[in-house]
Formats: sequence, C-alpha cells, structure tokens
Amino acid sequence: MSGTVGGESQPARPEDPCQAREVLGIVGDKWSLLIVRNLSQGPRRFTELKRAVDGISQRMLTVTLRGLERDGILTRTVRNVMPPHVSYELTPMGRTLREATAPLLEWSITHLTHIDTARAAYDTRPDTSPA
Repeated sequence: MSGTVGGESQPARPEDPCQAREVLGIVGDKWSLLIVRNLSQGPRRFTELKRAVDGISQRMLTVTLRGLERDGILTRTVRNVMPPHVSYELTPMGRTLREATAPLLEWSITHLTHIDTARAAYDTRPDTSPA
C-alpha cells in the first residue's frame, strides 16, 4: 500500500499496519492454508490439489494459486509436453509459512468436534440478545 504526502506518492513502510493486514489476509484464507499444507509434501499438479482440497471449486483453486504465486509463496512450473504438465511447489518463503501455520491447522483438526458441538448448542439455545 502507498500513501500520499503533499500530493506525492510515498511507498508503504514495512511496519505499516495495512501491510500486515494484507499478509494476514493470505494467512487467514482457508483455501491458501490448505493448499500450502498440501504442497508441503512436494510439488503437486492442479488436479492433485483439486482432489486433495475438499470443497474447493476449480475457479477458486485457480484464483488462489495465482494469488499465492504472485505473493511469492509458490512457484508454477510448466513443462511443454503433450498435454502440458503444470506443477506447483512451495518457495522457501512458502515453506516458512507452512511451518508457521502448521500448529493452527493441527489445532483446527484437533478441536473440530468441539467446535461443531459448541455451534450446535449455540444454534439451538433461546435468543439471548444483549439488552
């Protein structure tokens, strides 16, 4: 992000909170984290990722892969064979993202049943709106 000072464009400072929000948007995106998790085992083709990431549409997978490539999280390699062979692989920065988010993903898996139970209880209780 950039700002203006006296009509002149100024580059965003690395410590700019807006920059952190952008990065957290990547990290907080469920599809991005699931793709990064699947790529932690090594390069994958598009169809392998589509099968591995339950519930993702082809369009959302394409959009997410492009965003992760743009952000330097993964690389896209095209081999000119028939049909073309396209694979995706984590960059060194992408591997550090995987390391940083692995505990969050494991926490999610461990607590999924508890979260489902809490949601069901919340959804069935009488309305307790604040006064």
